[in-house]
Amino acid sequence: MQVRRVGEFIRQQITAAEMTTKMVIKQPQPVLESKESDEWHSGICDCCDNKAECCFVFWCCPCFACMKTKEYGQCLCLPLLDMCGIVSPATWAMRVSMRHRYGIKGTLCNDCLIATCCTPCTWCQMSREMKLRAIPIALLNARPKN
Repeated sequence: MQVRRVGEFIRQQITAAEMTTKMVIKQPQPVLESKESDEWHSGICDCCDNKAECCFVFWCCPCFACMKTKEYGQCLCLPLLDMCGIVSPATWAMRVSMRHRYGIKGTLCNDCLIATCCTPCTWCQMSREMKLRAIPIALLNARPKN
């Protein structure tokens, strides 16, 4: 009986010691549970669903990408990084972010291939998804202006 108490006491001490030495590296993030589909609502080649938007992306993809990035809540100039190399890092990052925000299934490899090989079509698809999902951005601890 006393051996059991000693063992329990030691376990409690070890657990207490572990708790005091662990540091929180990353705070928990809010999770958005979407009741929508876990797939993209439109395909990568459905650009002609909105012909005006398709033409805008075809003739001025950087302008369109900057507008959509700002609308998404990110830095306006982020898509300009895509002009610096072969891979489109901003398009790739936006696509991955959108997948996570809306709970869309996919892989990093697939996102990289699509963002690199079909950049204009990727921006059209992301624009359509933003319109269909239309999730408003909620600011936590925001105070209304007086």
